[in-house]
Amino acid sequence: MSAGGLHPSQPFPDAARETLADAQMRRNLRHAAGTIREKRLRAVAEVANWEDIRTQGASIKDTVLGNLAEHLLELEASVKRRGGQVHWARDAGEAQRLVADLVAAQGVSEVIKVKSISTDEIELNAALEARGIHATETDLAELIVQLAEDRPSHILVPAIHKNRAEIRELFRHKLGADLLTDDPAVLAEAARVYLREKFLTTKVAISGANFAIADTGTVCIVESEGNGRMCLTLPDVLISVMGIEKVLPSWADIAPFMQLLPRSSTAERMNPYTSFWSGITPGDGPQHFHLILLDNGRTDVLADKVGRETLRCIRCSACLNVCPVYERAGGHAYGSVYPGPIGAILTPQLLQLEDENANSLPWASSLCGACYDACPVKINIPEILIYLRGQITPHKTPNAESIAMKTAAWIFNEPHRFEGAIKLAHTGQGPLVQHGAIRALPGMLGGWTSSRNLPPFPKQSFRELWRRENEGEQ
Repeated sequence: MSAGGLHPSQPFPDAARETLADAQMRRNLRHAAGTIREKRLRAVAEVANWEDIRTQGASIKDTVLGNLAEHLLELEASVKRRGGQVHWARDAGEAQRLVADLVAAQGVSEVIKVKSISTDEIELNAALEARGIHATETDLAELIVQLAEDRPSHILVPAIHKNRAEIRELFRHKLGADLLTDDPAVLAEAARVYLREKFLTTKVAISGANFAIADTGTVCIVESEGNGRMCLTLPDVLISVMGIEKVLPSWADIAPFMQLLPRSSTAERMNPYTSFWSGITPGDGPQHFHLILLDNGRTDVLADKVGRETLRCIRCSACLNVCPVYERAGGHAYGSVYPGPIGAILTPQLLQLEDENANSLPWASSLCGACYDACPVKINIPEILIYLRGQITPHKTPNAESIAMKTAAWIFNEPHRFEGAIKLAHTGQGPLVQHGAIRALPGMLGGWTSSRNLPPFPKQSFRELWRRENEGEQ
């Protein structure tokens, strides 16, 4: 991707206010997300034991996370045994240097890339450009974002915010393609012609990984276009960057995910292209394989008993496609490579709750629970959102809202304070009452009356009425 990274440049409410003004983006997103959502429901309904498979997937992930260090060491030994090399990266900077050094050692200035959100997380493309190395994205949506010098807005469909007419103009301008229509097949053919030469002439490829199997050292990528297969087989050198939570113990453990991932992401029964490779094979495929295991905050997430559930995520994006907040605000509003509900809990945790802008993301939710229902590995996103809000709030700088809430809590905590406040409100409400209702409150309280009227405070509260009637009986 042309840009990325974890750090939002501004708080979510400010960014969302800007994206909501883009009517074309909202129309594109509503159409695309709605189509994917309906297709996914049909694909999931075909599987009678879908809930059992979800439970199995969640259980496997929890087992891995419970003993992650042992599985990673086994993966390292297996990859080395098959002729590959393993590197450990504690953070984004270390991962950038590792990849750039490996590419520079080959004496090349250009690489091709398979779609990889891990490399977007570490902002690899910009780091390579700083070393004089240009990375060409080969996934169609990623290529569109890169050519447009734009930012991705969806985990699975990075260019979901663009329509076909916009893409046609982009290809005409950047690729010099003479396109008479915006038919998807015509657009895909223009990209295919452009990428063909890259596949055949580029010596180094960079990929991510969907899964890695510890006991065999096998790495797996699932994709829909075949560009990944070209990158994984044609170049001489393959460098894969993988988050440490992607490891699975054995081949048997990958079976449920091969059912959960395609149906949850693209609503397909099976991915068109699923590639597995184990180390290197003389005379067949890349002759040098490097696996970079990326931490970048994941061990801190793992140490949190509530938040660690986030690391079950298989990056299917099902939670994005059902989220009402994401559908209206769009992916750019989140400011991170991880948008939507999963991004709202993953991004602030990877940044250890220290980023002021990322800390606004747990509030980017209506808590409707649709993301929890859609998640194929049963991540309880609403529960983690509430948990993170509780973790972040004590560290926030006091503002008018928080001071007002603390004052309200102090008043509600004692009956005599509450009754005094009611009497004070009744006395002071006079100028606000018009035709038997309060139609507009001043200042920040105006939000309450922007779309509704409030009844005026009564002359006598329920407590006073109760007390008077009881005294009358005595």
